[in-house]
Amino acid sequence: MTTTSDRPLPAAGEPGRPSTAPAPPPAAVPSAREPGGADALRRLLRRVHFYAGVLVAPFLAILCLSGIAYVFTPQINDLIHAQELRVTPQAGPVAPLDEQVAAARAAYPGVPLTSVQPAAAPDRTTAVVLTPPGAAEGETLGVYVDPYTAQITGALPLLDGEPPVQHWLRTLHGDLHLGTVGGIYSEFAASWLPVLFAGGLVLWFGKRRARRRDLVVPASGRPGRLRIMSWHGSVGIWLTAALVFISLTGLTWSTFAGERFQTVLTGLGARTPTLSTDPLPAPPTASSVIGAGQAETIGRAAGFEGPLTIAPPAEPGEPFLVAETSSTVPLHRDKIALDPYTGEVVETLAFADYPFLAKLTTIGILAHTGTLFGLVNQLAMTAMALGVLAMLFWGYRMWWQRRPTRGGAPRPLERRGVLRTTPQPVLFAVVLVAVLAGWLMPVLGASLVVFLVADTAWAAVGRRRATTAAG
Repeated sequence: MTTTSDRPLPAAGEPGRPSTAPAPPPAAVPSAREPGGADALRRLLRRVHFYAGVLVAPFLAILCLSGIAYVFTPQINDLIHAQELRVTPQAGPVAPLDEQVAAARAAYPGVPLTSVQPAAAPDRTTAVVLTPPGAAEGETLGVYVDPYTAQITGALPLLDGEPPVQHWLRTLHGDLHLGTVGGIYSEFAASWLPVLFAGGLVLWFGKRRARRRDLVVPASGRPGRLRIMSWHGSVGIWLTAALVFISLTGLTWSTFAGERFQTVLTGLGARTPTLSTDPLPAPPTASSVIGAGQAETIGRAAGFEGPLTIAPPAEPGEPFLVAETSSTVPLHRDKIALDPYTGEVVETLAFADYPFLAKLTTIGILAHTGTLFGLVNQLAMTAMALGVLAMLFWGYRMWWQRRPTRGGAPRPLERRGVLRTTPQPVLFAVVLVAVLAGWLMPVLGASLVVFLVADTAWAAVGRRRATTAAG
């Protein structure tokens, strides 16, 4: 009987015989999938959107609240300075403009005349603007005259041509009354606003189609955080175009981005043109310059409508300047220069002849300040500001719901150091766009570099700690 041990073993390679060939190397464990270009870009946008939202939100809230107050400055001015700015309309004729100017100058003898703003409506006073000796740059004195009686109704110190309350609110909105340093706060928030909304737009349309339906009607029936996210995204989508417009128009007169904007306009030959102020020779028979009343008459004859600003010559021989200053639609912004001795129109500057970008800048600023469409513009600006405040609240609420707790840390929104895993083509495109945006908006560029460096350093520290703990 043959035992199992007596049976001949199969040759190597035959069935049933173990092979003596070296075993193949074990299959490598697949590493975590490196993100593709679109996925990497979404991850980066999500990271930037989250951190920028958390950091920029307080500054945006201040801009929104102060902006709501500022757009209603016409009504606030009328309420606080009613005695100086408003009169009771009368049926009789108004006093000659030169008589009104003479009354104001008689109350402040020896103070040079800067400009005259004839009453723009039957219930408005005439503003005679004087520049007291020793006044700082931008400081003038507005003397207000009843156009029917030529009696002075009051006087207000003006800063950059604005009554005290209006200037105070504008400065609060622009720099928190902290000067250049404070101005960085508003530029910081305005610079990041397009990034936040553009990033949110990309992230929202990257969602599943069922989620994108929330664009029109937010999904109010969803539970907890999903409902808040739906409202946050939907309101953001609806406000994107308007708020990017508001951000860009605000940046046109900011400290750093405004300078870049003017550089671009100069290069394109699109800066707002100005009238010539070259001195004109006095004719032999001239004895004196024309008055503000004659300048107004010439301006009206030239077709000027609505509010006017009349500026007499600051130096002998300089022209009289007459400008339309309408801030509402239809927009009247034409200007003329007059020979101060004869009243002849020596130069005309029509708003219709402005370069396209100069027109767009003017219209954008007026819309930004809430004056272009009157009360409708003010209400629209208020609605946008309230919408942003709601979005900020929802954003912080989602962050709070996702915060780490003792009962367990929720999955982080995105790993730190996302640049490290971003494919080079995507990274190159991101850097190129960031450099261009950083040049146009230096505060955005500087803060973006700080964010990326801090995020990368934070990620490196986290990896080092994890390695130490594992060792």
